[in-house]
Amino acid sequence: MATAERILTDEMIAEIKQYFPRYPNRQAVTLPALHIVNQRLRHVPLAAVVEIAELLELAPAEVQDTLSFYGFFKQDRPHGQTRAWVCRSISCHLRGADQMLDYLCDKAGVKPGETTADDTLTVEYAECLGACEFAPCMLAGDDLHPCITPQRLDEFLTKIRLAAGSRSEDTEINSTKSA
Repeated sequence: MATAERILTDEMIAEIKQYFPRYPNRQAVTLPALHIVNQRLRHVPLAAVVEIAELLELAPAEVQDTLSFYGFFKQDRPHGQTRAWVCRSISCHLRGADQMLDYLCDKAGVKPGETTADDTLTVEYAECLGACEFAPCMLAGDDLHPCITPQRLDEFLTKIRLAAGSRSEDTEINSTKSA
């Protein structure tokens, strides 16, 4: 009987275990564990939920409950290399966020919640990014993009496409070196 391939790497497990002393019980480590897996895999597959549960000595349903509560985590497939959240709070809405979301989706060729065919970008909306003074704004990766306009979104798309091109060139160079 074949054993299933592990999802959590030794490095992920070690990083999760570093949280044990900081929390009153292992259940409290659920959210940090989900973030660690999501950061590495760009999603949290069901098999990872089971492994996290085993590590934290919880039922898989307890981990799944936490995961499903937050719209941040994807489970079905990885999000794009860059994940862009367009804020649609009242401040951003009044300053054109819906039009900016539509513009970005149109230029990227996706609908909100979808990922481009080349896995470069996932476009989503956020209820609030807490940056009302910069409305309308977008969070892409860890970078806040304030006062977005069609021109700024075009610049953003150009930048991530160039970065994706250099990543694929690096992959080609590395695969050529190992051949």
